[in-house]
Amino acid sequence: MGAEPAPRREVVTGAPGTARPARTVRPDDAGHDDATVRHLMRRQIRAGLVACTLLALPLGLFPVLFRLLPSGGTAQGAAWLLLGVVPYPVLLATGAWYVRRAERNEGDVTGR
Repeated sequence: MGAEPAPRREVVTGAPGTARPARTVRPDDAGHDDATVRHLMRRQIRAGLVACTLLALPLGLFPVLFRLLPSGGTAQGAAWLLLGVVPYPVLLATGAWYVRRAERNEGDVTGR
């Protein structure tokens, strides 16, 4: 019906029977002990929780601001401004702070 599929080709890169065992990479292979890794993880979790708090507080207060705004034409414009413009600088600033903090935490451990 059709051409036979070509046989699978295998490449042998070493002598038979000289397979090397797989090496597993663990966090402490870089020369850091368990206490140092745990300390780094605590610092990273703390930075993440602070970033979440910095985002949740101002953005979570939007419903309160909308409740305080009077209904009307200018209030509707202010609501769109609050929803469409204000969150993005807050998100960018918080993200930039978190990345700098995470890199500083890792640099403190690795010595870079």
